[in-house]
Amino acid sequence: MTRYLVTGAAGMLGRDLQRALSGRDVTTLTRAQLDVTDRDAVRDAVAGHDVVFNASAYTKVDDAEAHEDAAYAVNALGTENLAIAAHDAGAKLITISTDYVFHGDAEEPYPETAPRHPLNAYGRTKAAGEELALAAHPDGTFIVRTAWLYGEHGPNFAATMLRLARTHDTVSVVDDQRGQPTWTADLAAQLVALADSDAAAGVYHGTASGETTWFGLARAAFELAGLDPERVRPTTSADFVRPAPRPGYSVLGHDAWVSAGLTPMRDWRDALAEAFERKVFDDNPEGDR
Repeated sequence: MTRYLVTGAAGMLGRDLQRALSGRDVTTLTRAQLDVTDRDAVRDAVAGHDVVFNASAYTKVDDAEAHEDAAYAVNALGTENLAIAAHDAGAKLITISTDYVFHGDAEEPYPETAPRHPLNAYGRTKAAGEELALAAHPDGTFIVRTAWLYGEHGPNFAATMLRLARTHDTVSVVDDQRGQPTWTADLAAQLVALADSDAAAGVYHGTASGETTWFGLARAAFELAGLDPERVRPTTSADFVRPAPRPGYSVLGHDAWVSAGLTPMRDWRDALAEAFERKVFDDNPEGDR
């Protein structure tokens, strides 16, 4: 029987991974239970497992600008530790990365083979984690880049929009950043399918199909909530300056899934509609991504 390990198990994706692995032999470890920067602890945790899902990460994008060393310790060295341990245990490592490894100046979807060119500290640490993991365990590391996540168990943009709708007549949302809103439940199912397949190790893009802007996502969320989408007003990134610059274009291509004989994830609109049907955003915590 395949034994699975999920690190970062208390996070939004980690909790959906637990659901997707229901009924299987799974060990779940939260950040408090496993410090991925501790190589000996990681080695002991990974031993005896066949598949390791790394959902542990330093995800405070703006904070990383001033604390890049701390972000690097988790996102780069922690990922390397898991890769080394997975190599020694003969296990697959499926580790989550980000669209932020790219600069965001493309005009068509980034292929999995596109050169890394991060524009902020968070992106640099995640890019380094990719490189270190692939070097440590080239035949067993699966890098899955994702973006614009939302889900039931954590802060996210869609939940924030619905919260603001309760207190604001209108909301202004940037319309010059383009990406792929991705439901963590869909991503978790895709990760499990990847683990169970004979797909080759390497880089995969774990985002929904289709594309939109944050403005487009906010309007869709308003519509699905039964609110007037005209209450959402477009603006530009210049009106929301933040410590870490954001990519203007974060659309990722999905050719690697097709090459592996796996179906890419469904269109973001279909996923969002089901998320609303399942009341994912009811009492969802405040957040922005």
